[in-house]
Amino acid sequence: MSRPQKKSKPQKDPFIKREARKYKNPIPSREFIIQQLNTVGKPITLPQIAQLLKLTKKENLNALNRRLKAMERDGQLIRNRRKGYGVAKKMDLVRGRVIGHPDGYGFLVPDEGGGDLFLSQREMRCLMHGDRALVNIISIDNRGRREGALIEVLEHNTQEVVGRFFHKRGQNVAFVEPDHRRLTQNILIEGKRQGKAKQGQIVVVRLLSPPTKYNPPFGEVIEVIGNNRAPGMEIDIAIRAHELPHKWPEEVLQEAAEFTPEIPKKYLAGCENMRSIPFVTIDGEDSFDFDDAVHCEPRGKGWLLRVAIADVSTYVEIGSAIDFEAQERANSVYFPNKVIPMLPEILSNQLCSLKPNVDRLCLVCELAIDIYGRTRRTRFFKAVIRSAARLTYTQVAKVLEGDENHFQYPHLLPQIDNLHQLFQLFLKRRKKRGAIDFETVEPRFIFNQQKKIEQIVPSIRNDAHKLIEEMMLAANVATAEWLTARKMPLLYRVHESPTQEKLTALQGFLKEQALKLWGKDKPQAKHYSRLLEKIHDRPDFRMIQTVLLRSLQLAVYHFKNQGHFGLAYPAYTHFTSPIRRYPDLLIHRAIHYCLEEQPAEEFSYTTSEMELLSEHCSMAERRADEATRDAISWLKCEYMQDKLGFEFDGLITGVTAFGLFVELKDTFVDGLVHVSSLKEDYYHFDPIRHCLRGESSGIVYRLSDRVRVKVMRVDLDEKKIDFDLA
Repeated sequence: MSRPQKKSKPQKDPFIKREARKYKNPIPSREFIIQQLNTVGKPITLPQIAQLLKLTKKENLNALNRRLKAMERDGQLIRNRRKGYGVAKKMDLVRGRVIGHPDGYGFLVPDEGGGDLFLSQREMRCLMHGDRALVNIISIDNRGRREGALIEVLEHNTQEVVGRFFHKRGQNVAFVEPDHRRLTQNILIEGKRQGKAKQGQIVVVRLLSPPTKYNPPFGEVIEVIGNNRAPGMEIDIAIRAHELPHKWPEEVLQEAAEFTPEIPKKYLAGCENMRSIPFVTIDGEDSFDFDDAVHCEPRGKGWLLRVAIADVSTYVEIGSAIDFEAQERANSVYFPNKVIPMLPEILSNQLCSLKPNVDRLCLVCELAIDIYGRTRRTRFFKAVIRSAARLTYTQVAKVLEGDENHFQYPHLLPQIDNLHQLFQLFLKRRKKRGAIDFETVEPRFIFNQQKKIEQIVPSIRNDAHKLIEEMMLAANVATAEWLTARKMPLLYRVHESPTQEKLTALQGFLKEQALKLWGKDKPQAKHYSRLLEKIHDRPDFRMIQTVLLRSLQLAVYHFKNQGHFGLAYPAYTHFTSPIRRYPDLLIHRAIHYCLEEQPAEEFSYTTSEMELLSEHCSMAERRADEATRDAISWLKCEYMQDKLGFEFDGLITGVTAFGLFVELKDTFVDGLVHVSSLKEDYYHFDPIRHCLRGESSGIVYRLSDRVRVKVMRVDLDEKKIDFDLA
């Protein structure tokens, strides 16, 4: 006789309290809707979903309709031709952001992480760089690379385009060639929408319709920038070409006007008084926003490190106009000679900047460190501090080198010594865990009064830079561990291990150099570090280091913890720069929430929202990098305009089938020696050895070889410089 089956209890939405806090008439959360659709096991329509969730009221049905459309827009759900909603992951569909390539094809960077999907020129016809899309995997090649086919464009993200206007006399339709090299489709401009633009001028175009399978994008000219790029214009063009948010909306200005440089008394409640602790800030000479201060003192046989970070989250409330704009910008963008801040100046340079001898609100990460450099206890708390001094890297570096006689703050020398001793401990820990250290040099631009580059010099990274970096790393790691232990939704800073494709290429190259990267198919950071240490004194060190660096993936923000390969941390996040990075602001909000002892499931941000924010913040970081790179490329071209015919010593930094990329010694300017200009031989590209080899002569040009070149052509529009071998 069969036993009577027990009735299953109706499932409850675990996030209902959070929804009730956010909405007057709450409906089931996104997570619960996906869970229920997974239970059903097939796509169902809006009425069926409403019945499943037991929603009958008109306002709830309208809210459900809006939520399903939003989930469809974000790629969580897909609606089929029968109007049934299904979970995208169940349909083997991949959502992500499109990265265009100058040659017309592209890639989809999946929200879930993992390898990018190749998109052919055919698939890119309906897409533009920066769009969000849903694709289906149609093939996987023998190296494991996936190719996608477009299913749906979730979001078109290009609104305005900067480019050069072209119009042949007598024709009604003109076109604009985008300045952004990843936008490969020209924008068609009909006669009535050409404004006052003339042939060859640089213009701003507003897109009226995106590209389709059969038509290019159409737009209208909304601004004529000019015929040529005046000094300073290159940054404005880069800002517009990459659509960097740079104008403050009126609502933001109104909210910012309510702040003053002093802390409102209402925010002091619950803050520890740490005004007497001699915190110091250590930054560059040209810094304006000081968002971190440090203090270190002996404690038993170990140390007590305090990292105080500007408490931006107290001032920027969730859902405010300032918060919305900060989220949209996602980071501050640092051009040579210009900054686009994430926050209004009253916050970034005043109220949240840890200036000396003024009271400032901070969120403090206090770490008890043992004699081996291990963190034994982590404590977070709100505090009021008063920075004892605004120090520079140069000042502190001189002290660390033994020059204490000219130091302006002799009473702080014991504090610097404490920090230095702890820094030495951290360095030992860093070496033990095997974090990768690449020796790279960044250029610094010195401008004249006409906003033109006068000189390009190396930016020296001294021990003071490294000291502060280690203190920030300690705080970031402790933050990731602390929040993870409390099961909070958060944005991790993720650096995945090398892809199998890049690893195979790297191992082939190393084999040719009689070298080996240990770890087989899953090398760790320590294996990279040991190899770098082994080759340090070789004459081809820079070449091998370059190949090792290029084998690594880019670090991104992600809602799932996947560790940080390069730093050799199992969990890592960004806590130390909420003035200039939105992910750090989100982390501060999570810490505040935990300090109030609230349950993780009722946090203002869901895992789904963190997923979208991680993708957006990663995109904004790439956008900022590309914009600054474009501006710098143009500035370098301008700098080289009067040097046609001059000869320089240089270093080969890249080898391709079409030529050699050469970086000039001491100026950091790079250009191309085209393969067609290499004389008296046919040259063949060897991708394994990273070299070009002459067919008859046997002459070989390879990565990191020193060469002498002559400047042959400088193209400001293309931002390219051509060299010939001298």
